[in-house]
Amino acid sequence: MGRFALYHDPLVLEHGTGRFHPEGPGRVAACVARLSGEGFLPEAPPSPSRTRRAIERVHAAPYVERLREASEAAPDGFPRDQAFTFFDSPDNAASAATFDAAVRAVGLSLAASDAVLAGEARSAFVAVRPPGHHARARSAMGFCFLNAVAVVARDLVEERGVSRVLVADFDVHHGNGTQETFWEDGRVAFLSVHRYPFYPGTGGADETGAGRGAGLTRNVPLPAGSDDASYAGGFVAALEELADRFRPEVVLVSAGFDAHVRDPLGGMAVTAEGYHAMVTALRSVAGAHADGRLVALLEGGYDHQGTAEGALTLARVLADGGETTH
Repeated sequence: MGRFALYHDPLVLEHGTGRFHPEGPGRVAACVARLSGEGFLPEAPPSPSRTRRAIERVHAAPYVERLREASEAAPDGFPRDQAFTFFDSPDNAASAATFDAAVRAVGLSLAASDAVLAGEARSAFVAVRPPGHHARARSAMGFCFLNAVAVVARDLVEERGVSRVLVADFDVHHGNGTQETFWEDGRVAFLSVHRYPFYPGTGGADETGAGRGAGLTRNVPLPAGSDDASYAGGFVAALEELADRFRPEVVLVSAGFDAHVRDPLGGMAVTAEGYHAMVTALRSVAGAHADGRLVALLEGGYDHQGTAEGALTLARVLADGGETTH
C-alpha cells in the first residue's frame, strides 16, 4: 500500500497580492508549517516537461501568454508578495511572480498525479497557490489564474490513458471553471458542495451537464450558515451516489477550507469533524473504485488557523490509508 505524500514549493509564496488581500502567502505557509510540525514533510519534485502543453489543453494559448506578459510587466518589489497589479478583475492581484507560481502549482499537481499513477504514492495533498477552480479557459477570476485541478483531470484522460476521473470540490465557492471545462466531456465527472446563492453565482442543483457529460455534473447548493450535518452530509451522500454510478479510476479533490467556521469569507459553520467526514468518504470512494488513487489540491481557505486545521485533518485521514511521510 503506497504512502501519503505532501507536495509544496516555496516559489508559490512569491505570488504577490498585496498586504490586505485575503489570498496571501501566509495561508499556505500556515498549512505547511502545521503539517510539517506533525511530521508530514513536503516534497518538491520538478514539474513534468509537458506542463505547458497540459495547461494549454484547458486554457487558450493566447490567454496563457497574456498572463505571462502581465506578470513580466508587473512591479517586482521586495518582499515580492507586496508589489502587484490587477489581471482581468479587481479580485485577481498579480505580481512579477504570479505566472511562475501559477505554472509551478500546476506542475507540482501533475507531478503528484504522476506519482499516484505510478504507485509511488497512494494519495497526495498539493499545498500550493494561487487557487484555480474559478479560472476559465480565457479568463482569470476569483483569485484564480490557472485551473490546476482541471489541467490534471484532462491530462489524466488525454495523456495518461485514464478512462474516468472524478473531481470533487468542497470549497465554499462553486468551482465554475472546472464545471465549465467538463460540462460536455463525459470522461470527467464533477461534484461540488458550496454556499448558494453566493460567488460566483453558478452551481444550482439544476446544472447537471450536457451531451456526453449529461448527468455527470452534480451540485449540492446550501444556504449560509450550513454546518457539518448539512454541508458534509450533503457532500457525502452526493459523492457516494455519483461514484457508484461513474466508477472513477482516479479521484481529484478541490480542497478549499473556506467553509470552515472561522473563515472570514465563507459564512458557513463546518468544523474539523465535517472535513474529517468528507475526506473519509473520499478516501473510501477512491479505495472502492480507484485503487486508492487520490490527489487533493488546495483551493480556498482564508483563516490561517482554520485552513491549517482543515489541511491537517485531510492529511491525517489520507495517511490512515497507507504509510505516511513521518
